[in-house]
Amino acid sequence: MRQMFHALRIRPSHRLPNLPTHDALPRRWHRMLGLRRHSPPSWYQDRLTEELREVQAATSTLAKLSERSDVLFSIVRARYDGFPVREPDAEEGGKGGGKGKGGGKGKGDGKGDYGGVLVYAYMLGKFTLRWKFYRVAAWMCGVQRWGDVREVVNPGKGRKRREVAGRHCIEEERFERVCWWLRWVFPLLP
Repeated sequence: MRQMFHALRIRPSHRLPNLPTHDALPRRWHRMLGLRRHSPPSWYQDRLTEELREVQAATSTLAKLSERSDVLFSIVRARYDGFPVREPDAEEGGKGGGKGKGGGKGKGDGKGDYGGVLVYAYMLGKFTLRWKFYRVAAWMCGVQRWGDVREVVNPGKGRKRREVAGRHCIEEERFERVCWWLRWVFPLLP
């Protein structure tokens, strides 16, 4: 946790002089996460499209909040990696202009609001906990360079856990056992 707070500490940065204030925290956070960039650049728009479909399919309030945080994460990550994506408009459930269902601008109509404080806070917690989860799991598996494990995929999905194990040369069976046990004691957001 100390590393996370150190990375998020607000201080002047000579490397990012022209950034608006609202971008400073996500940039520091993404720098701390240290996620790898993806290629081709269309990967980012594909993830956003996939997340928008999941928002529309979500039924419960918590599921909608979780999926909206995924949409926000996709937008912020693409922007941080230098591949701005087309943000959702009102018809897609975003907070942009236009005439969406319910005439929503995303504020309180249940159709979007991907930039709201609650969605933003949920996103920070959800992905930081996942990042820490995989680092702890790698450490528990005896990986010497556990600090190099930088993943935020859903640890509730076995296929994704196996992919993480493969990317970091961790014995798959042991990693699965450790993750199974760790999910019972490690706080994760859905």
